[in-house]
Amino acid sequence: MLTSKPANLALIVVAQVLALALWFSGTAAGPAMAREAPLPPGFLAWLTGGVQLGFVLGTLGSATLALPDRLDPRRLIAVAALIGAAANAVMLVLPVGDTGVILARGVTGLALACIYPVGMKLAAGWATKADVGLVVGMLVGGLTLGSASPHLVNALGGLDWRVTVGAASVLAVVAAGLILGTRLGPAHAPAPPFRPGLALLLFRTRGTRLATLGYLGHMWELYAMWAWIGAYLAASFAAAGTTGSPALATFAVMGAGAIGCVAGGLIADRIGKARLTIWAMAISGACCLVAGPAFGAAPVVTVLLCLVWGATVVADSAQFSASVAEYAPPGLAGTMLTVQTCLGFALTLPAIHLMPLLAERFGWGGAFAALAIGPALGCVAMARLARG
Repeated sequence: MLTSKPANLALIVVAQVLALALWFSGTAAGPAMAREAPLPPGFLAWLTGGVQLGFVLGTLGSATLALPDRLDPRRLIAVAALIGAAANAVMLVLPVGDTGVILARGVTGLALACIYPVGMKLAAGWATKADVGLVVGMLVGGLTLGSASPHLVNALGGLDWRVTVGAASVLAVVAAGLILGTRLGPAHAPAPPFRPGLALLLFRTRGTRLATLGYLGHMWELYAMWAWIGAYLAASFAAAGTTGSPALATFAVMGAGAIGCVAGGLIADRIGKARLTIWAMAISGACCLVAGPAFGAAPVVTVLLCLVWGATVVADSAQFSASVAEYAPPGLAGTMLTVQTCLGFALTLPAIHLMPLLAERFGWGGAFAALAIGPALGCVAMARLARG
């Protein structure tokens, strides 16, 4: 078993990258599934939305039962990764378009609720006050890169969506084995159990209220952008008459977020969490507005814009959680973070499902412009927090 801090953090991050390939495996495979057989209305949106809903329910259930406190977090992650891998693989045996596929995506989300948040807790056990922004940023970077990886497999696997789905399950199984090779850090401590009766304190306490409002603005944009950026790039490439690979471009755009997360963590440790989130949301919000004019432009222009967008849209993600933990009443950080996470991921559902409706009516420019509302409001909330 590894003993040094760098080695343990590296293994935790690698395991997160591999396991979180489950998150967008269905999303990446969706377009090829649609070419293979007619899909029910809203099916593509629910390939992502099902995971989001499962994640929300799983987070609440895990926190209510205090699973990360009652069980070894490494074993919890390993078991969840195996369950997620099995649920994801169910897509391979069901008919294309079957409602059971959406149910399987929901179970995958339930499993991810015991992988990503618990992995954050595992990594935080190795963090110090001086590097907490970087450590948390690394974990969110792992989430980002893992979420992007199915698009890379999709690009390499051609039109066979089963390669994408199958590879994600295999990677999750490998992650289950790797995470068992880590050990608990010196700062590891049981998180306070979820206490529903105290949840309203999240909005009664000024610091946690503003940080959560900023987080909600951020989440309105983030997962809707991730869910539909591949379709946007494919349509833009087609409008420009190019034969480039939209799947590979999507991987690069989402993968840029991993760099943004690490850079964001380093910067936040120096200039402050609130200021970092304001800058990141201002830039990503501007990208929402420019996505329309960039549609159908030369691919190098569109991809460069999306690379900036991909790096900034998630660069601030970890800092909202760190802010809530900082301002939470003593002993209630676990409750506050649980409520914040559940509210944020619940908000991703309407955003994800509105996008295709807005794109059909107003085009991709109008759809992505609607996402800019989130970071704009988030900037206002975090500016108030920064003023103290």
